[in-house]
Amino acid sequence: MKRANHLAEFAPCVVVDNTEGVHHAQALGLDPRVTYVANGANLGIATALNRGIDVLLEKGCSSALLFDQDSEPSAHLLSELPRTLGEELASGARVALVGPAYEDVRLGGVTPFVRFGYWKLQRVPPVGTQPIEVDFLITSGSCINLAAWHDIGPMEDQLFIDFVDLEWCIRARSKGYAVLGAPALRLQHSLGGQPVVVFGRAYPSHSPLRHYYMFRNAIALIRRSYVPWSWKSTELVKFPGRLAIYGLFMRPRARHLGMSVLGIWHGLTGQMGALRER
Repeated sequence: MKRANHLAEFAPCVVVDNTEGVHHAQALGLDPRVTYVANGANLGIATALNRGIDVLLEKGCSSALLFDQDSEPSAHLLSELPRTLGEELASGARVALVGPAYEDVRLGGVTPFVRFGYWKLQRVPPVGTQPIEVDFLITSGSCINLAAWHDIGPMEDQLFIDFVDLEWCIRARSKGYAVLGAPALRLQHSLGGQPVVVFGRAYPSHSPLRHYYMFRNAIALIRRSYVPWSWKSTELVKFPGRLAIYGLFMRPRARHLGMSVLGIWHGLTGQMGALRER
């Protein structure tokens, strides 16, 4: 909440709360300048983002900076991302969003940008000062061009969580908009829980429920015609390795593996939205 109060000093700020129960902004210690939206339940990251962006659109904002609770944006980042987006739009470019390279010290430092490639993602080092065209950016740290929001459409609620950002970027690119990485900008961001080290390599860890959504949504997107085969091929290659890592190295092993397999089944059978666990 302190972070939200700090952000309110720069621009209109919206906090969307997906926790159970309805809270009050004052009780949470929010600055009066912060618009607080209480969903009263976990409605998923897509719905939360859409509701927050709707508020910014009502306020007449031309761009939206998106952050989650695991991000630590600097004042420099907050000023430079909208400026970078503005410069690209002023040059006549059709841009959906601009985002920084994120840094997670637990996973080895600065993460490269990504372009899709058959069977293997292409890692693009974040070097130089000029924006780099990429295929997708993670949600946190993204600066969205709200003038393109209605053309591209909102985040997909039925995905709930995981691959929400990827699907939106793919949809934006399919409509002729660019997704740009800003190589000179950095965002401190923690991806997932404590990483699991397998044969000397660190992998982000998540809960069994998150692994359900990861597999389900990957299958759902693989079945869609507008999603490029360059991305589909890399996901299909990763499936066996992910199942092995989740089933052998993450505890409780049976739960991780079982939820992953359930996600695959629900993706194949078209069961979307929030998982109603028994």
